[in-house]
Amino acid sequence: MEIRLEGTGGPEGWPVPGCPCASCGRLAPGHRRPASVVLDGSVRLADARLPDGYLVRQTADGREVTGPDGGRLLYAAGPATGSPGRDADPPFDVVLMDLPDRPERLGDLRRRGRVTPATRIIAVHLDHRVPAESELARRLGLWGATAVPDGTVVDTAGAEAALAVQRRRARPRRTLLLGGSRSGKSEEAELRLAAEPEVTYVATGPSGGDDPAWLARVRTHRERRPAHWRTLETTDLVTVLSGASGTFLVDGIGTWLAAVFDECAAWPDGTPADDHRAALDRVAERCDALAAAWRGTRVQVVAVSDEVGLGVIPATPAGRLFRDALGRLNQALARESEDVALVVAGRVVPLPL
Repeated sequence: MEIRLEGTGGPEGWPVPGCPCASCGRLAPGHRRPASVVLDGSVRLADARLPDGYLVRQTADGREVTGPDGGRLLYAAGPATGSPGRDADPPFDVVLMDLPDRPERLGDLRRRGRVTPATRIIAVHLDHRVPAESELARRLGLWGATAVPDGTVVDTAGAEAALAVQRRRARPRRTLLLGGSRSGKSEEAELRLAAEPEVTYVATGPSGGDDPAWLARVRTHRERRPAHWRTLETTDLVTVLSGASGTFLVDGIGTWLAAVFDECAAWPDGTPADDHRAALDRVAERCDALAAAWRGTRVQVVAVSDEVGLGVIPATPAGRLFRDALGRLNQALARESEDVALVVAGRVVPLPL
């Protein structure tokens, strides 16, 4: 089945005519026309009914089309409506998906076997929800998808042969994302793993008790995560990292260290100097054990940590102690990470060696 992408933009294209935003301002008019797909030279995918020979099903995954030659296409844009997708059906040859909207839909399709390494994934409905084409390319590289120019023709029969341009780059085993408060570091971590079929979110922070502000923050994080992700609340990161396989998002190292200070009674609170030094030694041992587990891990892990060295000097001894300990731990983890980045105001700054 031949698939011609006459347009790959959002409903108004990209840039949106008359839009004053920075994303649209970076592009020439008509850069991407509104999405339009033609099958086999004359059949418009948007038509309510397709000619005989085409089997069409509207499912919660999107519009599924099986062509006369048996080629399978999924068009996944707009709200998820319709009957549940049948996971027993053969996987798709080509998927056209609104990835800027909900990239986790791709992870769910992979989890259920509807998308396999042989499926070609092309992003459509592209518009100013993404800051720039360069940022779009970065995200799609993480997700194992591509964007193509308007007018591109693909064929379900040759989809697998075209995958050389789509293969997901070798994902680093260990990624450390640093950033200040509300920098966007957690969102970046979630974005990087959005298209993975199985992810365990490791929450190291406290439950929140009866603190309304903290509970609201935890709820926001939880609602933002894909529904098929698993959540594990623990400070035993050494055990998590010692597993044989899996993909993990650890959020975050700062709250883990604060919990370790609590568990070791290491906060300066007027205890005798010898007792306090012993408590700090226990903290250092826990940090060394985490660094060793991070160095030896076989799992894929993205960890979020606070960059605490750019602000004012903390006013309290406890604040200064925590800042120094977290700074040393960040350095130890970064030395054993294939990928380290700083997130500032929602922008990702790679920190290469």
